[in-house]
Amino acid sequence: MSRAACLCNAVRWETSGPLEWMSHCHCSRCRKKHGTAFGTYVAAPLESVRVEGSEHIVHWESSPGFYRCFCRHCGAVTPGEPVEGKAFLPAGGFLEDPEARPLAHIFTASKAPWYALCDQLPAFAAYPEGLGGPVQPDRPPLDPPGKTRGSCMCGGVAFTIEGEILRARYCHCSRCRRARSAAHAANLAIAAGGLRFTRGAELVARYKLPEAQHFAQAFCRTCGSTLPCVYAERDIAVVPMGALDDDPGVRPDCHIFVGSKAPWFEIADALPQHAEYPP
Repeated sequence: MSRAACLCNAVRWETSGPLEWMSHCHCSRCRKKHGTAFGTYVAAPLESVRVEGSEHIVHWESSPGFYRCFCRHCGAVTPGEPVEGKAFLPAGGFLEDPEARPLAHIFTASKAPWYALCDQLPAFAAYPEGLGGPVQPDRPPLDPPGKTRGSCMCGGVAFTIEGEILRARYCHCSRCRRARSAAHAANLAIAAGGLRFTRGAELVARYKLPEAQHFAQAFCRTCGSTLPCVYAERDIAVVPMGALDDDPGVRPDCHIFVGSKAPWFEIADALPQHAEYPP
């Protein structure tokens, strides 16, 4: 039995499997929803999945007939609408090793420019042949070019980075994995005053993890996309790189909290790794 939960535990699910076709999806919608380089999903027979707390799930139609689902309280991804008798489960929510491993990268034609494919998995520009449905085009940014832009999936929220980027890192801590429902977070840090919401600031929800000193997640109330989180008391804004519409011109320079890394994810690049924070 594989168990999983959203960040706030309002939504929980489990499956007896078997788990099938785990893959890393680099489409722009997955990047925006998860706020990182890719979303990782695994399929399971619908009858093998049991969900508790479904009354807390928001269903948003990201493309005709396809719904992305998230917890209304913390924004974490939850199991979506079934497709052909299969439930597609976000791997970042697993509480233990599901004993499934990724088989491929998909939608690499939409890959983030700041992420490099370094492992030996097969890579497909869209769906592998014989799998999947129609390919939806990427949504163009709604704001004019100039500053580094970002937005949510539904376009209700948009922002620009107008300050110096202080650092960029991949974080593998269990909080980030469950918040982003992904293998890891990919974050930029800037001074709080260097972030400007150009549209939809009133749509941004913020969930503060009660037991954490600072950890919080911001997301769009409409589509659930992960968004920048401002920590005014620390004068810092944490920007999820998956939300960006433009190349920020910087690359993550290390992996942190690899002591908590997902057992199903392989770090294949040569960046420095730190068990917790860098020294």
